[in-house]
Amino acid sequence: MRSRFSAFSVGDAGYLLRTWHPSTRPARLDLAGGPRWVRLEILGTTGGSAFHTEGTVRFRAHYEDRGTPGAMEENSRFVRDAGAWTYLGAL
Repeated sequence: MRSRFSAFSVGDAGYLLRTWHPSTRPARLDLAGGPRWVRLEILGTTGGSAFHTEGTVRFRAHYEDRGTPGAMEENSRFVRDAGAWTYLGAL
């Protein structure tokens, strides 16, 4: 989750697409003109250890959009795909 937040922060669409599960991954991702992501809070997790194949991360991501601060919360589901953790979607 932290690496994906960092990718959003620096506009690395390629990394985001590579870490998105193939069953839910969009064909392309345009991050131009979006908010500026400034801080991530992890609010809770389930699973996600070396022994799990699924896990969730509940988080709050803080941003600025045209000078106005804001935050979004999501409970994200991650699954292993070919041994790597991938983002499946929001619960």
